Amino acid sequence: MLGHFLMAGVLRGEADQVVVTNSLVEVPVARILTWVFQVMPVFFVVGGFSNATALKSLRRRGGSYADFALSRCRRLLEPTLAFVAFAVLAAVLVEVSGPPNDSIEFALRLIGQPLWFVGIYLFVVAMAPFMFRMHVRFGLRVVVVLVAAVVVVDILRLGFDVPLIGYLNFLTVWLAIHQIGFFYADGRLLKRPVAWRMAIGGGAVAILLVALLPYPLSMVSLPGETVSNLAPPSVALLALGIAQIGILVLVRDPANRWLERDRVWTTVVAANGVVMTTFLWHLTAIVVVNAVIVEVGLPTPEIGTVAWWLSRLLILPVVIVVLAGLVAVFRRYEAPHPTVVPGADRQRPHRNGLAVVGVVLATVGILGFSMTGFTGITTFETETLVVMPVTPFLNLALLLGWWIVQFAASPLRRSPQSAELSAEAGPTSGHDHSR
Repeated sequence: MLGHFLMAGVLRGEADQVVVTNSLVEVPVARILTWVFQVMPVFFVVGGFSNATALKSLRRRGGSYADFALSRCRRLLEPTLAFVAFAVLAAVLVEVSGPPNDSIEFALRLIGQPLWFVGIYLFVVAMAPFMFRMHVRFGLRVVVVLVAAVVVVDILRLGFDVPLIGYLNFLTVWLAIHQIGFFYADGRLLKRPVAWRMAIGGGAVAILLVALLPYPLSMVSLPGETVSNLAPPSVALLALGIAQIGILVLVRDPANRWLERDRVWTTVVAANGVVMTTFLWHLTAIVVVNAVIVEVGLPTPEIGTVAWWLSRLLILPVVIVVLAGLVAVFRRYEAPHPTVVPGADRQRPHRNGLAVVGVVLATVGILGFSMTGFTGITTFETETLVVMPVTPFLNLALLLGWWIVQFAASPLRRSPQSAELSAEAGPTSGHDHSR
C-alpha cells in the first residue's frame, strides 16, 4: 500500500489540466524499490500455510470442501462485496448526474485495481484442497512441475510470441508460491540451509533474468511496458518471491522474539483484523487526497525532485487519516465468524459441487471488476477478461456465487420429529457435541 502511494503522481499541468502519471515512469531508478514493495509472494505463501492449517482442522471435525470454501472465502468476500456495493452506487450517482470527466473516470477504474489480487487468491483458495492432496502425495515434485510450467509459458510468451499463453502464469506462479506455504505449515521450510539456498538462489536468478533477458527491472506493471513481471507474472517475479520467502524464514526467530512483546503482538492482531478492508480501500484514500490537493490548488512539485519527496512526507499522514476513517466505517464487514460443520444428517446434497460452482462464479465476478473498474455501469460498457466479455452488471450477477457457497455449506433444517429422534439417539447421532 505504501508502494502504491509512492507510485501515485498527480500534477496540475498546462491550462490547469490534471495529469496523472506513475512516479516509476518519471524516476526509472526508483524501480528497484519494487523488489521490496512487491510483497504479493509473501501473501500467497502465508495463504498456503493458513489454508493447510484450516484444511487439517476441518478434516478433524468432519468438514468437507463446502465448509472449507465458506471459512476461507468469507474473510475475503464479505469486505469485498461491501466495497463493490459502495463503489457501484457511487459510480451510478456520478454517471446519472452527467458524463464523468476523464479524471473521475480514471479514478473509478483505478480504485478497482486491487480486486485482481482478491480474484486470483480466490482461485488459489478454490484449488487449495486439491493442491494440498498433491502436496501430501508428491511433495516437492508439485512445486518443480509448477515452476517448469512457468518457465515454459514465459518461453512461449516472450520467445515465440504465442498470444494469450501468458495468462496461464496468473495461475502457475501463484499456485507455486502458495504450494511452498504447505512446506512452511509442515515445518520442512524452517531449516536454515534451505532458507539460505532459497534467498541466495532465488535472488541470483531474479538478478540474472533482469540483467540478461528482456525482463524489466520493475516488479509491478508500468504504462507503456511491452513486457511485465506482474501482468502476467513472470519467472523473474517467481524467483524474487522465492528469495523473499527464504529471507523471511531466516529472520523468523528474531521476528518472533520481537512479537512476544504484548504491545507489538496486540498491534499486529488488531491490524490483521482489518487487513482486507484496509487493502481494498487504500487506493480510494489516495485518490481522494490527491483530488482535494488538485482541486484546492495546492502546489504539485515535479515528480522525483526533492520537493516532491518532501511532499510525500506531508501527504502520507493525511492519506492515513482518510484511510482510517474508511476502515472505521467498513470494518464491520470483516468481522470473524466461526465455521460450524453440520452433522452428516444435516448436510445438503451436492454441497461440495455447489460450493465449487459458487467460488468459480464469484472469482470471475471479482476479476471482471478488476478489468472494468466502476465505469460505464449505466452505459453497459464491455471489457475483455482473457477471452470473456464482461460488464459491471454481469460482474454483479456473478458475485451471487458467494450466496451459493453460503447455501451449500449451511445445514439443512430438521423437522421437530427428526430433532426429537436425534436427541434420543444422543452423542452417537453424528453431531459434533464437543464444539
